[in-house]
Amino acid sequence: MPAADAKDSPTGPDLPIGARSLLAYFGLTFLLTAPFWVLSAVSGKQLLPGLPLAALAVICPAIAALVLSWRFGGVTAAQALLKRALDFRRVRAKAWWLPILLISPAVSAAVFLILRLGGSAVPVPVPQISLLPTAALFVVFLVCAISEELGWSGFALGPLQARLGAVPAGLILGAVWAVWHYPALLQAHRAADWIAWWTLGTVAMRLIMVWLFNKTGGSVFGAAVFHAVSNLCWQMFPVQGSWFDPRLNGLLMGGLALATVLATTAWTRRRQARATARP
Repeated sequence: MPAADAKDSPTGPDLPIGARSLLAYFGLTFLLTAPFWVLSAVSGKQLLPGLPLAALAVICPAIAALVLSWRFGGVTAAQALLKRALDFRRVRAKAWWLPILLISPAVSAAVFLILRLGGSAVPVPVPQISLLPTAALFVVFLVCAISEELGWSGFALGPLQARLGAVPAGLILGAVWAVWHYPALLQAHRAADWIAWWTLGTVAMRLIMVWLFNKTGGSVFGAAVFHAVSNLCWQMFPVQGSWFDPRLNGLLMGGLALATVLATTAWTRRRQARATARP
């Protein structure tokens, strides 16, 4: 498609992105990330507790998306994708900021209460949260999340949904997103069962993000804020995330994602039934 023909649709640039192109995007993202995995493995350093140097690869999904946008639609398409980084005006119904901002804190609070009241031999300590350091960390996480979501939500999600629908697209994107994190998790010395439960929570979170993305006019910025808040909740969990329980988080986030899918499906069927019943 010539650059002049690239359009900014509700879910992303209107580009001829087929199955092979999506595979190329995923492959390029992993290829660009590989040097960060190697650097992290060699250095053994961590940016934050539980966050190895490989986390710097957050730039890779955006780079891959911009390269392929330019490949398919020229400079115009790449610029259109880049503008999605701050597309908060797409969220026309401001009430949608409430679930974007509150779902992850609510799940984290529930996990904390379950652990705190569970009667374990060593009680979970109360989180120590300072306003300015927390705000600064959120800004860092938001910048990183925008870079990731330009690729996952801004580039890949639209074509996946067009071919498969929202739920399959969310499951596939969530699975790829989770696997992309595996080398970093292994470098952080996470056990296999920890990674398995974390994967459940991550895929469930992506399903919720797809639902919110569709409800907010395809806002990449909205998806990035949700992503950043989730990361902040993990790091704010006592002590710097060391008490984070991926099993409880995965079960609660998975239950919420399932309830969202079922409720959305039921609402869509009722709407279709009403439309069919009209004379």
